[in-house]
Amino acid sequence: MATNANWTVVFEDKLIINQSVKIDGHSVCYHIDDDSFWNDSKWSNIWAIQYKDDNLDYNDTVEFRDDTPHKTWNAANLGDFHTQFVTKWDNAHLARLQYDWDNDIKITGEEGNFVKETEAEKIARLGARPTSYSSS
Repeated sequence: MATNANWTVVFEDKLIINQSVKIDGHSVCYHIDDDSFWNDSKWSNIWAIQYKDDNLDYNDTVEFRDDTPHKTWNAANLGDFHTQFVTKWDNAHLARLQYDWDNDIKITGEEGNFVKETEAEKIARLGARPTSYSSS
């Protein structure tokens, strides 16, 4: 298994984990519910992927379900990691950032006279609502 991977993909659980992004000290992972992607025949014998994202192939490992020896990402010849996994993670993370922004509601005032902040006040407090995200 690769050490200090930036990315981990667990096929059984349909998880993509970005080890570089932390929330409350924990790596951020997303369950990607896309059966057409996970059921692609090229993934049928893959258990997990550890990907370092440092252009040093020996830091990457593709782990197989059977007794096939583990391979590096390039040796496994599975295509572009970023296009297949990072893009899916980035899309899921953007959705989370947007959800968090949408649901961060500040209400001020006294009991019986509560006032919800305006959109301009919210933007001043949080910044604009996220419209894109790239972990690259």
